This record gives sequence, C-alpha cells and structure tokens, in this order.
Amino acid sequence: MNVQASPNKQLLQDIFAGLARGDSRPFVNSLADDFCWTLTGTTAWSRTYRGKQEVMTDLMRPLFANFADQYTNTAQRFIAEGDGVVVECRGEVTTKSGKPYNNNYCWVCRVEGGQLKEVIEYMDTQLVATALER
Repeated sequence: MNVQASPNKQLLQDIFAGLARGDSRPFVNSLADDFCWTLTGTTAWSRTYRGKQEVMTDLMRPLFANFADQYTNTAQRFIAEGDGVVVECRGEVTTKSGKPYNNNYCWVCRVEGGQLKEVIEYMDTQLVATALER
C-alpha cells in the first residue's frame, strides 16, 4: 500500500534530501522567523536558540566554523502525526582539529503553515563535548 506522506512529513523529507547532499538551503528556507531550536544536554552548545536570526548567528555560524569539510545529515526514519515530525538521522563531518564528528540525532520537529517552528534535538552529548569547540 503506497500512502502519500503528509505535507509536514514531505517538508522534512525535502529538507533531508538536501542535507544528505550537503545542501542546507532547503532547511534554512523552511525556518519560520520565530523558529526555536533546543539542543538537549549540558554541553556548551546546549540551550534553546530563539528566532531564525539567533539560530543562524549564535548556533550555525560558530558550529560550522568547526568543520573542515562538507557536513551531511542523512535521515534514517520519519514519523509524522499532526504538526509533529520525528526524524532519526546521522550527521557526518570532520572537524578542523581532525576529529570525526559523526553523531546520531533524533529531531522532534513542529511544523506550522509549511514552515519549521521548532526542533528539539537529542544527540550524543559526550561526542559534542569532545569533538566541538565553543
């Protein structure tokens, strides 16, 4: 039985099709202006980043400054219900210090009006603490 994906699930599938190729434009273009991204745990990166601008300047810019090559993030599974889409995924990149930063994630996403409003990200926080500099 071929069941068509919900529009919210399709949005995340389109985003991850780009991220798997190292193209973050579909992700960035999907962010609502009041988007919130929460990184769980107690690392130097862990907190809630509020607003698309803060996510880009306080999270993405310093995070990607750590990377020596092209970051990719490949989804393994999508689970969607209502405005929620859960994505199990794996990011891969080498840091400028030569350390591999290959982390497994679970993104709990909320979509509203065809835009990403919220991501709560669960990951290997020990890897974050040892591989990434803040």
